[in-house]
Amino acid sequence: MVGFAQHPRNPGARGLRTRWSVQPRACWPALLTVCLLLRTCDLKTAFKPNILLIMADDLGIGDLGCYGNHTLRTPNIDRLAEEGVRLTQHLAAAPLCTPSRAAFLTGRHSFRSGMDASDGYRALQWNGGSGGLPQNETTFARILQQEGYATGLIGKWHQGVNCAARGDHCHHPLNHGFDYFYGMPFTLVNDCQPGRPPEVDAALRAKLWRYTQWAAWGVLTAAAARACGLISVPWRAVLAAASLLLLFFVSWFSSFGFVRRWNCILMRNHDVTEQPMVLERTTSVLLKEAVSYIESNKHRPFLLFVSLLHSHIPLVTTNEFLGRSQHGLYGDNVEEMDWLVGKILSALEENGLKNRTFTYFTSDHGGHLEARDEALGQLGGWDGIYRGGKGMGGWEGGIRVPGIFRWPGVLPAGRVVSEPTSLMDVFPTVVQLGGGEVPQDRVIDGRSLLALLRGAAEHSAHEFLFHYCGQYLHAARWHEKERGRLWKVHYLTPQFHPEGAGACYGRGVCPCSGAGVTQHSPPLLFDLSSDPAEARPLSPASEPRFHEVIATVGQAVRRHRVTLSPVPPQFSLSHILWKPWLQPCCGTFPFCSCSQDGDHRDT
Repeated sequence: MVGFAQHPRNPGARGLRTRWSVQPRACWPALLTVCLLLRTCDLKTAFKPNILLIMADDLGIGDLGCYGNHTLRTPNIDRLAEEGVRLTQHLAAAPLCTPSRAAFLTGRHSFRSGMDASDGYRALQWNGGSGGLPQNETTFARILQQEGYATGLIGKWHQGVNCAARGDHCHHPLNHGFDYFYGMPFTLVNDCQPGRPPEVDAALRAKLWRYTQWAAWGVLTAAAARACGLISVPWRAVLAAASLLLLFFVSWFSSFGFVRRWNCILMRNHDVTEQPMVLERTTSVLLKEAVSYIESNKHRPFLLFVSLLHSHIPLVTTNEFLGRSQHGLYGDNVEEMDWLVGKILSALEENGLKNRTFTYFTSDHGGHLEARDEALGQLGGWDGIYRGGKGMGGWEGGIRVPGIFRWPGVLPAGRVVSEPTSLMDVFPTVVQLGGGEVPQDRVIDGRSLLALLRGAAEHSAHEFLFHYCGQYLHAARWHEKERGRLWKVHYLTPQFHPEGAGACYGRGVCPCSGAGVTQHSPPLLFDLSSDPAEARPLSPASEPRFHEVIATVGQAVRRHRVTLSPVPPQFSLSHILWKPWLQPCCGTFPFCSCSQDGDHRDT
């Protein structure tokens, strides 16, 4: 794509060709800036930028140099911030992977699509489950695909695969607007790395082991009772019933030994290409795919979503980066992630696309504070001054994430924006850039960021933002723009274990409800304008407007709740459970196995 002349959708393209085709590429961002500022044209007929979205996994906002870290080296992401706009109050809509990404893709709170939990499971657990992003949800990829964009996803999906049969791929990226997919349909978990402690359904595994032991004792007890004549049931019936019970629990327990094979796989489009995946080479393969996608689509507008596996446990890091950081394995992994981002950005420059690409970097939520290992130490991220982390829907550390946007010549370099924004805002922003229309038949919670990023708007479009943990409203924020105050009201907060630790060690992540949560009446109130660390709760004695603020936010919550409507839950037990007939498989089930080149193998 060289200029207006190559866009058949632009009715003036032919006439503009002789005038502008000889101008250097650097002119096009300037022309578009004039177009936007003077409102002499709209994005549907103007130059369409490439769109590169990069999302890290479990990265803490305090892990990057441009957000205040002085001990981890992230020069490539820092340079991205220097050349673009950095948001300091960018917020995830959910504090866990699956719901946060569902909200990001659709511009809607995840519970509006059933992609969040009321109790129990809070993220998808298996590739072979039937839950996932519903087909009636519209992603930004689907809209841009309709506008003529090439749309690719490289990396993590974690939004489900199948509904009713293996291969129906109803939740697959290719059924949600992406025309190319290479990566993990699931997510990294400890089970993907042999020798690491189990992660998927670890509590259920422990219960099944106990039940298996009880069943074994039951078999022995029944046999002893029959031998001693204490029961008169025929031997055959006793042994058959006891053996079936034992077999049931043994089979369920042993099935968890296949987590790596079932969940840790790579796919290219609809085909499984590696099962189980070889973690040590995944980084290089994903980088190669991302660079190849850029090179293959450089002559047409493209949307590329690079969904990184860094920095989710088990923190698979290549030998070149092991031991390089000051923060153990986690730090090594973050520095490798920055190198990976740098290589992707270099691919844009080498293909002459830097000035024609709207680039965005973020994380899906805050750092995983509870990720610790006796031998390896802290395996989760650092959330800077902010309280809490992954799994906590109210505290800032669980939802405040990096937000960096670059578009040379269009977005001002070095601009810092402290207004409240959301990951959900990326949906309408990208749709607007691509010349599409935001759906009018559903609630869209995101708001376009373009005016704010360019400096044409002083304030964010959000007056209130609502922070959920699962389907429970934990907190709400009020941006009182005319007074410059930023209020945060907490209705529910997790109980940290041990008390005062700031995390829920021993529990994986903090719960959203139940005995592990405190309900506040009256609610906790903080002024984030002066206390972003949420260290000093206000009271009627310390804040004269305490009751006024609580009442104003309460009214906003009530108005917000009017927009809610019931939808089929995607995290119900029936959707979450592994189903063999839905399991993606390379080869003949259950002997699923293949290497990167597609050859079947025995492992």
